[in-house]
Amino acid sequence: MEQGVIVAGSGGQGVLLLGRLIAYTGMLSDKNVTWFPSYGAEMRGGTANCTVVISDETVGSPIVENPDHLIVMNCPSLKRFIGRLRERGTLIYDSSLINEETCLNGDLADLKVFDAYGVPASDEASRLGSIKFANMVLFGAFLRASGLADITTAEEALHEMLPRRHHRLIETNIKAIGRGFSIMEEFQG
Repeated sequence: MEQGVIVAGSGGQGVLLLGRLIAYTGMLSDKNVTWFPSYGAEMRGGTANCTVVISDETVGSPIVENPDHLIVMNCPSLKRFIGRLRERGTLIYDSSLINEETCLNGDLADLKVFDAYGVPASDEASRLGSIKFANMVLFGAFLRASGLADITTAEEALHEMLPRRHHRLIETNIKAIGRGFSIMEEFQG
């Protein structure tokens, strides 16, 4: 089985790191993976997105036209990529930043053709000490929604993938991942 994922937001939100973590966690779960980044000329504040393909078989292409999962961290990314998400695909979005008042013109009805989950990632990250952990909250929600791996595998991915100088943040990252996992657990029952 093959799953396509698009992760999108602004530069500086940790979009590419989130995509790399999904790919690395897939690798640790004995899956074949590809990770394909894309970002605007201005890194911080510009657009950023990446695609991840996770498969039991050899991956033929890193390009994802109609993803099974879409993770978005801002309004422009939702508007740009929502038309590509396959019907009944999983949409996970940061509801702290994306809601009816901020960018959907008061109409969330269009999202009903998807399995849409608004996760207050930025609010949860702020409670942990920094909005920079919002990507990890969304990572935890994705892990639960996709069934890719458990938090232990995610922790192993963080240890192996992050540079040593960032290891002091792993404990808080794990808390953020756990919070996203729990929020999704509440949604899915």
